[in-house]
Amino acid sequence: MDIDVKELIKEGEGQELEFKETPDGRGSDIAAYANTNDGIVLVGVSDKGEIVGATDRMEEQVANIAHSLDMPIYPEIEKVRIDRKLILVVKVKKDSKLHIYKGYGRIRVGSTNKPMTVEELIKRGYELGIIKFDSQVCMDADLKDIDESKVRWFLKKAKRERRLNIDPDTPTEEALYKLDLLEDGKLTNTAVLMFGKEPPRFFLQGEVRCAKFKGTRAVKPFIDMRVVHGTGYEQIDDAEKFVLNNIRKAAWTVPGQVEREEKWEYPPDAIREAIANAVAHRDYCSTANVHVSIFDDRIEVWNPGKLPEPLTPEDLKKEHKSIPVNPLLAKTLFLIKYIEKWGTGTNDIVRYCVESGLPEPIFKEESGGLSVIITKSKLTEEFLEGLDLNERQRKAIDHLKEHKRITSSEYAELFGITKRTARNDLRGLVDERILAQMGTTKKTTYYKLIV
Repeated sequence: MDIDVKELIKEGEGQELEFKETPDGRGSDIAAYANTNDGIVLVGVSDKGEIVGATDRMEEQVANIAHSLDMPIYPEIEKVRIDRKLILVVKVKKDSKLHIYKGYGRIRVGSTNKPMTVEELIKRGYELGIIKFDSQVCMDADLKDIDESKVRWFLKKAKRERRLNIDPDTPTEEALYKLDLLEDGKLTNTAVLMFGKEPPRFFLQGEVRCAKFKGTRAVKPFIDMRVVHGTGYEQIDDAEKFVLNNIRKAAWTVPGQVEREEKWEYPPDAIREAIANAVAHRDYCSTANVHVSIFDDRIEVWNPGKLPEPLTPEDLKKEHKSIPVNPLLAKTLFLIKYIEKWGTGTNDIVRYCVESGLPEPIFKEESGGLSVIITKSKLTEEFLEGLDLNERQRKAIDHLKEHKRITSSEYAELFGITKRTARNDLRGLVDERILAQMGTTKKTTYYKLIV
């Protein structure tokens, strides 16, 4: 038993703990926890925290109540005896379903359970993917709100990029029907978001707010600011242009080469992918906009809406399944190659950053949304000047930006020094937290940049 029941009882009822003398009506508590957060119901304890005891038969009663909900729940039930009285410890896990008890969805608020309002039910439906914003009918829109030239452009590009088998000269209504963007003759929200003459008339929240700040905090005055309107793909294009207009590009000549070499301080492909993901996967029921913020040391792309369960920010750097929040919108953007559908977009952002010599991006859930943070390398000239590094160590950092890893033998050969000196140099870079030592044995040891 990993729970001290006596200590729990001392804490009293709260967001994650409920006391009940009997199982009667416990379906409300079980449904509320499954909808809201993990929780424990102690059966055999009064509201005042007095141990009154349960019976063995009550275990079956609790299980039957949990199994009889509209969406059955299978809580873990443990028996504990305190002062010779039985207590049932009923552990309920939050899951990715909507649980109904006696006709109402229930949620936990503090130490009480309450029925969900219509708004809360709809919000939960969107969170679980039961209701999809992008496939819902846009009630106030009709075909005259669609820009036919945008449909023509889309069909030509989709044919070129994904071999879409719809003739670009297909009448607009028929084309939208074939794209699954008409529902019983009515336009879906995706149709308006992608092809509307004026999408902001229907979706005020469907904007991208772009800003460049002086320093590292989001404080006025702005160096530059723009609110991007238009269709989904236009927002992606225009927000990317805003960023490229506000970041630096280095250019240099190479001996024996006519064309100059050029490099952006942030990889444009990573920026575009982050913006496209934000527009495609944002929560369009939220009144918040997508934000693209440029600071002295980083770029942040934030979109409203949590990651779909069971994805976590850590999963985004690993191989993972595609679970689009807006599958119809994602499918439409996929057809013109603005996004990929297979869960590779965030992996590509990581790859683009690393290949450009930048740290891996940060994926973070905050403020009710998801942030993608692309940071500059800390290995600036100013930073390196403040460290006590020798010339070999400085050159090794440049070498690692291109080659990603190095062994002590390779280091020794690169600079014509002994392996002992190479190990000392590399250990010094590890101590400065510039390199990380990888590998589990002497033969497999190598070093890589961590900043």
